[in-house]
Order: sequence, then structure tokens, then C-alpha cells
Amino acid sequence: MKYRNFGKLDWQVSALGFGCMRLPTINNEMAMVNEPEAIKMIRYAIDHGVNYVDTAYMYHMGNSEKVVGKALKDGYRAKIKLATKLPAMMINSPSQFDKIFEEQLKRLQTKKIDFYLMHGLNKESWERMRDMKALQWAEGRMKKGQIGYLGFSFHDEYKVFKKIVDSYDNWTFCQVQYNYVDVKNQAGRKGVEYAANKGLAVVVMEPIRGGLLAKTPPKAVAKVWGKASQIRSYAEWALQWVWNQPEISVVLSGMTTMEQVVENVGAAGRSGQNTLSKPELSLIKKVTEAYKSLSPVPCTACRYCQPCPNGVDIPGIFRTYNEAKMYEAPELGYFNYTSPLMGLKPENRADNCVECGKCVEVCPQKIAIPEWLKKAHEQLTPKGGVSSGKPGSKKSRPARKA
Repeated sequence: MKYRNFGKLDWQVSALGFGCMRLPTINNEMAMVNEPEAIKMIRYAIDHGVNYVDTAYMYHMGNSEKVVGKALKDGYRAKIKLATKLPAMMINSPSQFDKIFEEQLKRLQTKKIDFYLMHGLNKESWERMRDMKALQWAEGRMKKGQIGYLGFSFHDEYKVFKKIVDSYDNWTFCQVQYNYVDVKNQAGRKGVEYAANKGLAVVVMEPIRGGLLAKTPPKAVAKVWGKASQIRSYAEWALQWVWNQPEISVVLSGMTTMEQVVENVGAAGRSGQNTLSKPELSLIKKVTEAYKSLSPVPCTACRYCQPCPNGVDIPGIFRTYNEAKMYEAPELGYFNYTSPLMGLKPENRADNCVECGKCVEVCPQKIAIPEWLKKAHEQLTPKGGVSSGKPGSKKSRPARKA
């Protein structure tokens, strides 16, 4: 195992961290974790040098923390640093802070959370957490010795990321979605550099894009990979690209099988900063371009179309639609469009478009936006349709079958 600096802390973190969002399950039921196998996997990783385990209150419908707590018995807790998260999107009152935290300590069978995160911050949830004084509450738990260090995980635009980083002087680390396709998405490369320059440890999630970059790619992408001089799995190419960057502290992988754990632990042992050659980096860039060439809507997210007078998140819809197409993953599109927690709000979805044409007038790419919105909604909506944000209006038309 290779180890790296964790921001300004006098502590070295393993290059690979164990992300506990995708533990093995029984009958594909998210809440039904295969505990014996999951515990075996986590302990294998720790036995082979992994010293950072990441979970969250909501993972596996609350059962991830319970399984992690069991896996860390028999002396394993002392071998690692434990990270879990306050579910910002679920909290409506400061009174929930203590209740949730105490529940987490019980689930994890521990007296202290080494690294505690505000989970999934975006502009809205950050402002709610700030106004409810979540950070002051967490500092109180730190004084009691129940929290080691504070950080946050993030899903929004770079400007929001920068604002959150700058709004609090005592962040120790941040967790961002980052991979060779998402260089400009969310916090992106700019966010990684900004956080690292401020002394924060950078924890990377989704380095393999939830497994999408590990599966057999579309033909156009496979053709580019076929020119590689170095033989690696698709997953290892993605991981090594992130590890190559000195600003990164630890890369989380949500592993589902023992085979994945063994492969990723081995890859971490071959990792290093600035170790990929120029031809290898050029190849990965061409792979990224090949993926992006599969995006049907030529939206550059310039946001000239925003705000839409009817609340439609045009760039967000096109990004979701394009990703579903480029990765050949319709289930990803359904989730990112309709999930109650992570998807678009009903009032921001495409069926709120009234075809006023104002977005077309300002679009530098001259995209036929209303037509593409119709197509996106049809293909991103599961059978049965999604209710519109404004029932009873012209916008409340049911989705047609994809």
C-alpha cells in the first residue's frame, strides 16, 4: 500500500480508501447487506494497508454504518480512521443533530468519529446547515472528543464549492466527485486545486463514476483504449489517473465484490504522484473526448438560458440526458432525473417547459432546446411518468413512453 499526506495533518492516509456505499447485498436489495461478505472485504482491505473507511448515515438505508461497526470489532477500529456524515439533506431542525449523531455512534460501536462530514452540500443545504449553526454544534462535539476533524462532501458548481471552502476557517478536508470525465463538472479540477492550495485534504469519490468507467465501454471508446501500450483494467486506468495528481489525498472506491477489493488494493500499491507518462495522459484525454462525443445534445453549460422563467433546469437536464447516453446507462439517467434525494426537483424538470422560446434566442449553440427537453423527459422518466411541478397547467403533460 502507498500512503499520502492528508492535507496539513501530521498523518499519512492510504492511497485507497474503502467507501461503504456499495457493499454486497442480498437479492439486490439495498438495505439487505450481505454482512459476512462485507465484513470479510473490509477486513481484507485493512489487513492490506487501507486505513481510511468512509460511510454515511443514509448508505444502505442506514445499514452501512451498522455493518462497518461490526467489521471494525476485534481490534480493527484501532487500525483505521473512520469517516461518516451528517445527512444535511434530511435535517430540518437543529434538534436532529444530537439524535442522529448519537445513533451513528451506536451503529458504529465507537466513541469517536475521526473525520465527520456535512453530507452532500450544495448551495441550498449549505445555507440551511450554516443558518442552523451545524458547524458550531459539531465544534461542541469536537471539544468533547467525539469528533476529530470536520469536512464536507459536495455536489454543486465550482463557485458554490469555493464559497463553502471560504466560509469556514476550520475545514480539514473536503470530498468531491472527480474522475477523468468529470474534470470540469461540479467542483472539478479547479475545486481540487483550490482546496489543496488552502491546505485541505482532498478526498475523491466516484473515481470510476460509480463503476461506469470500469464496464465494457461503447465501441468508440473501446477503439481508443485499444491503442494503449500499457495493459490495465478500465478501473485501474481511472484510479491511476486520480492518484497521479499530487493534490489528491485519498481515493474512495465503493467496492461490491472481493475481486474488486483485491484488484483495487493491488492498483493502490502501484500508484504514485506524477507517474503516468505524457502518452498515457494523452490517451486518457482522448478517451474522455470519445465519451463526450457520444453526448447527443451539444450543451456547454454556459447557462445563458438560465434562469428559465418556468424554472426548468435546462443545463442540468441536458447533462443528465447526455450522461445516460454516453455511458449507455439508462438507469443512471432515471436515478439522476427522478431520485427524491439526488435527482432534479419536479418543478425543475423538463415537463415544465411551455416552449416560450426565450432559451433558444440566447443559446450560443443554437440548440433546439424545447425539442430536446421533450426527448430528454421521455427517456429519463421511468414508465408511469413523473408528476410536474405545477399540476393543472399546460406543463403538466404526462411523459410518453421512452
